[in-house]
Amino acid sequence: MKVAVIGAGSTYTPELVSGLFDVDELALHDIDAARLDVVAGLAGRMLDRTGFGGRLTQTTDLDRAIEGADFVLIQIRVGGQSARLSDETLPLTCGCIGQETTGAGGFAKALRTVPVALEIAARVRELSDAWIVDFTNPVGIVTRALLDAGHRAIGLCNVAIGFERSMARMLGVEPERLLVDQVGLNHLTWVRAVWLDERDVLGELIAEHGDELAVPGLPRQLIEGVGGGASC
Repeated sequence: MKVAVIGAGSTYTPELVSGLFDVDELALHDIDAARLDVVAGLAGRMLDRTGFGGRLTQTTDLDRAIEGADFVLIQIRVGGQSARLSDETLPLTCGCIGQETTGAGGFAKALRTVPVALEIAARVRELSDAWIVDFTNPVGIVTRALLDAGHRAIGLCNVAIGFERSMARMLGVEPERLLVDQVGLNHLTWVRAVWLDERDVLGELIAEHGDELAVPGLPRQLIEGVGGGASC
């Protein structure tokens, strides 16, 4: 199995590497060679420590990274952190939320990102039969664009598993025993139920851990009033 990571200079890459199993080749790609050197070096040391028997490829050549891949993970940030700063601050001047997945900031990021993601996907289609896993925000919009263009793609967001793990910790149980029923798009999701061994315990969670579930802009009183939880 070959896994290619596009945008591997990201600080998310070491976390990804720490969870890899049964991979024959890991190809790390980024257009920023300096960042890639740092992250790939760390990834290599992490893999060596686990006894990784596969091959680690580091490249700034997109075609080399994706050729023959089984899965291509896209985690790019078009425009870099300076563009993110604009996305998250300019809407504030209009009294709107500054966010890179929703609202004006999310839409601006989508306008920059979707064309690049589609270009990468087109090369994936030509050079491999890989599944595309999108970890690039705004995940909902980017993944929808990939699917509308006929690509084999899924969107990935860590909010869902984050909720599952935090709620399991509150309940003192293993995460595998929980099933969190969520609807919506990333950063605009709604928790409708939390199933523990086929029993919905969302009401108990709100009653006993409402302060922990509350986040800025989502006070406990609102959660109790509507009987559900919105992720941020």
